[in-house]
Amino acid sequence: MNRIFLTAVFFLFLQANTFASVTQVERSFEIKNSEIYTISSSNLGREYDIYVKVPHDYLAKESEKKTYPVLYLNDGPHTFKVASGVTHFPSMDKAIIVGIAFAHGENGQFSRVRDLTPEQDKSWKSYKTGGAAEYLTFIEKEVFPFIEEKFRADPDKRILAGHSLGGSFGTWVFLTKPEMFSSYILTSPSLWWKNNTITATEDFYAKNNKNLKINVFYATCSLETPENGMKEMVKGHQKFVSRLRSRNYAGLNLQDEIVQGTDHYSTFPVGLAKGLRWIYQELWSIKE
Repeated sequence: MNRIFLTAVFFLFLQANTFASVTQVERSFEIKNSEIYTISSSNLGREYDIYVKVPHDYLAKESEKKTYPVLYLNDGPHTFKVASGVTHFPSMDKAIIVGIAFAHGENGQFSRVRDLTPEQDKSWKSYKTGGAAEYLTFIEKEVFPFIEEKFRADPDKRILAGHSLGGSFGTWVFLTKPEMFSSYILTSPSLWWKNNTITATEDFYAKNNKNLKINVFYATCSLETPENGMKEMVKGHQKFVSRLRSRNYAGLNLQDEIVQGTDHYSTFPVGLAKGLRWIYQELWSIKE
């Protein structure tokens, strides 16, 4: 009788512990080695949260004098989480990650459309457009100084990664201020924006420059076509990278890929991983 009683108590104990182990997980998941800062921009008159994650070895004693590349991201609430996952393992965890969020108190889509478009487009009735120049000044004059004063950041190894409008914004950046970043990872770029106005920007740059000393990785998914309800992004990608290659810009390292098996919303993690691996291992020879 005692044996049966003890056995019953034992199983009840196991069940109670199993139940307790499930209900104990009530806190939010946090990304290790990350912090959130807020920059009140005097240039824009708006506040932006800045998400920062340092590499796994950043705080180690043997790394006290080591400087790190910095990966800058627009659309921070989405891209920062993806980039943190992509760089989870040490072989990819080589850079300080900085995600710039949307302006405080604003709808994210409203904020990004304004900040990532270089010209006004009155056909976008529901959004304000054309704020990219002011937004880029905010990055250059306020975000860069904050990161490079607070962290051991290497200003010669800045990477800009952007998706969709962020990808067309990055293209516009390297055609207007290419020296701001040494490398660019641009996925599903909206090169179609305002009737492909980026081609005129590239024409102007080509007339005045023979050099373009940057590394650029483009990735667009194979499904981004009108047949799949999207803009003609595959052909736009192919035409634009062919245009860049035809210029024979001195110093330009350009890689691109039409990614199979992804759509507009899943190209970013694939393109980011491939672009970082190319920059780290093949261009910068950063090995594990």
